[in-house]
Amino acid sequence: MVYFISQPIKKRKNKMEKAFIKPPKKILFFLRIGLYVSKKVTGKDLLPARLLSWVPRAAIGSGVLEMMTAKGKDSQEKRLLNLVRLQASLICSCAFCIDMNAAGINTNGITEDELLVLQGKRDIQTVSTFNLHELLALQYAIILSSTPLSLTEKFIKNLTSEFSEKEIVMLASTIASVNYWARLNQGLGIPPAGFSEQCLVFNNYRV
Repeated sequence: MVYFISQPIKKRKNKMEKAFIKPPKKILFFLRIGLYVSKKVTGKDLLPARLLSWVPRAAIGSGVLEMMTAKGKDSQEKRLLNLVRLQASLICSCAFCIDMNAAGINTNGITEDELLVLQGKRDIQTVSTFNLHELLALQYAIILSSTPLSLTEKFIKNLTSEFSEKEIVMLASTIASVNYWARLNQGLGIPPAGFSEQCLVFNNYRV
């Protein structure tokens, strides 16, 4: 069971807030193209992308990572990926990530009871709407986002019996991507961008 301490944050206006550092005043042309595309897709002038412009290789690598991350081929897979991305965001206590991934809660049919489970406020055994794949994927997200990482033989057996090799790689890479963005955003002090109506910041947890 995972326990969290949470604090609500009011909805933020569609503008960037201050991080630890400022974006560069001059951004290379090809990076500006990426920023334009990112804004068209998300509707936000994303601060992480602007700060990464200080190091073009980091900006390009991070952009490719996000672009190549699995998005889901159907509604069921999109819901599964949203669940694991949100769960990993909560474990990492990344306000930006939680805010961004919480935006898909209604679209992907994540209920209030399920959200309470992800926040550690309700026992997962009391919510019957998760299927077996989702239960295993959520546990996988918790394990891979925790330190030290502990994968038991029993869990690996359950995981490999329910998911194909391709699906496991999809889940692991998605969870790892969230962890990357979480540490980057936290390391630069990047605040939520206002993707969702409410963002919950998880200050502490224990497994």
